[in-house]
Amino acid sequence: MSLLPLFRFPGLVVLARSPKFWFLCSILFAVYYGGCGLLQAFSSTYVVQDDAREYVFWMQRFIEPDLFTNDLIADYFQSITPLGYATLYQIMAAIGITPLLLSKILPICLGILTTIYTFWLSLRIFPLPITAFISTLILNQSIWFSTDVASATPRSFVYPLLPAFLYYLLQNSRLAITIIMILQALFYPLLIFLYTGILIIHWRKHLFPLILILGLTAIVMSPYIISASQYGPIVSWHQALQMTEHWLGGRHPFFDANIFRFWLMGQHSGILPGVMPPLIWISLLLPFCQRKSFLFPEIRYLKNADTQILVTMIGIAIALYFAAHLFFLKLFFPTRHTIHLFRVIMAITAAIVLTVFGKFALFKYQNLPKLYWHKIPLFLLLLTFSLTLLFYPNFLKTYPKAEYKIGRHPQLYEFLQQQPTKTLTASLSDEADNLPTFSHRPILTSREHALPFHLGYYQQIRQRTSDLINAQYHPTLQPAQDLIKKYQIDYWLIEKNSFQPEYLTKRTWLNSFQPAFNQAINYLQHQQKPAITSHIKQCTAWQNQTFWLLKTTCIINAS
Repeated sequence: MSLLPLFRFPGLVVLARSPKFWFLCSILFAVYYGGCGLLQAFSSTYVVQDDAREYVFWMQRFIEPDLFTNDLIADYFQSITPLGYATLYQIMAAIGITPLLLSKILPICLGILTTIYTFWLSLRIFPLPITAFISTLILNQSIWFSTDVASATPRSFVYPLLPAFLYYLLQNSRLAITIIMILQALFYPLLIFLYTGILIIHWRKHLFPLILILGLTAIVMSPYIISASQYGPIVSWHQALQMTEHWLGGRHPFFDANIFRFWLMGQHSGILPGVMPPLIWISLLLPFCQRKSFLFPEIRYLKNADTQILVTMIGIAIALYFAAHLFFLKLFFPTRHTIHLFRVIMAITAAIVLTVFGKFALFKYQNLPKLYWHKIPLFLLLLTFSLTLLFYPNFLKTYPKAEYKIGRHPQLYEFLQQQPTKTLTASLSDEADNLPTFSHRPILTSREHALPFHLGYYQQIRQRTSDLINAQYHPTLQPAQDLIKKYQIDYWLIEKNSFQPEYLTKRTWLNSFQPAFNQAINYLQHQQKPAITSHIKQCTAWQNQTFWLLKTTCIINAS
């Protein structure tokens, strides 16, 4: 795209046409967005990303091997963690970078890698440097509208690996593709199905390299498949349909009575990505630009052979989306097969459309009458459009959407850290989500860790949670004493406002644990005093304005 009308200095014109210049600009914006995330990550002493509370806490074992010994929750999340992802954290822990620290600095590194590959991928598809810059800018804005990269969980590695795979696929580099396939299998195996589909179509005449790559990938994935299967079986579609956990308000909603929302925008069921920069939707005008090539001559730079491969990948992703609906949870959630690819390709195509539109507008600007007041409206329009493209996210209060959680009770974490490593804490409070990460001590159950996918795991969590609800609200002390003995609980964390009906009704995820939940509501509504309340004063080992932390040996010995 020629920027000559905007620049009167030859040096600036040369610079604006330089791939190195636009590549540097791309990296700077990637650092900027990642830096905004870092500010949130280090805003307090106790901070952790929402989803990292599932995948990162158990990795403290790499530093202290005695932690979480024979702990159901830690063992489960270790089993569903891809090997490459866990190995990376283990290597970093060996050189002194704790898992929690690594989870905070990884996103900016992944964002930069994503930018590098997206820039050169875009340049391969549409060889104008400014287009490559715009594509990286839009993609960076898009990925920071979601928590995918910010979470530093296995799915975070999709964004550097997917553009890398597309780039090497268009380059027809078999060695590089093999490496990317293996890395994908090690870090986020789900996208292997997408890669396999395009390779089968693209390399159907080259069976030996195809079989070799797929064989190596299968070997790399096998430990992950075997490890996760020990907590099977996976919940079926008919089982999930009967579970409130998979409806709106449940722990992991999938089903939705609103058909439009279910198929298009559902968090786990919809075919489209969630919130994205508004300008990314201009990508849908690419076919219009191709049909009106006499108005947009720069569209001739678009390489049809490359775009055909990308269109084929979109078709495969859509097929996998429907297959994932058909084989519920066997291919994990349907939306995971489309949203990542759509974000990358839409960012690049949006950049192409913006480039050809921009060239058209500049041409019109250049050919307007020389009277300056004729040019002012178009100039202001171009300026507004450019500033919006560059700085739109800065106008939003919740950007970037990293969803970091701040631990509000450091004294509680420090108290539990001083206890033996096997100290088990039970709590219905949302604070239980944070305890494994911040206190490095196991918990009985929590919302964050109650994933209703593998029944071998979830049935145990379901029983634990039901037992805990019943014990905390029962008018006699026996259920509490039985709970403590059954699970060998050491401490019981209770919120001071937890004996009001509203406390339970606001925690919609607990509604799944019937009949214990409804029975607890009934006790409170009929003013049947929970027996545990009579022993709080003498059994409190630690407290603040929000919590009581009860020593369970005191409850066991109570009459």
